[in-house]
Amino acid sequence: MTTEPVIAQKGPFAVEVEEGKRYFWCACGRSKKQPFCDGSHEVTDLKPVKYTAEATKKVFFCGCKRTAGQPLCDGSHNSL
Repeated sequence: MTTEPVIAQKGPFAVEVEEGKRYFWCACGRSKKQPFCDGSHEVTDLKPVKYTAEATKKVFFCGCKRTAGQPLCDGSHNSL
């Protein structure tokens, strides 16, 4: 099993989220439904990260899968 995530894209995914709704961010980078989980992590040791929207607004989910603030972008893609 692998624990190294695949870079889905070298930048964040801007997503309009709805207050109170739960989202499952893809941590492995293999999902075809980026930035969200589609179950592709089953071949890895990685698991999706649950995110519950505190407000209806645009958020930036990490696309490079290297963020320290999972699941949101912290700018880590700038050093890739």
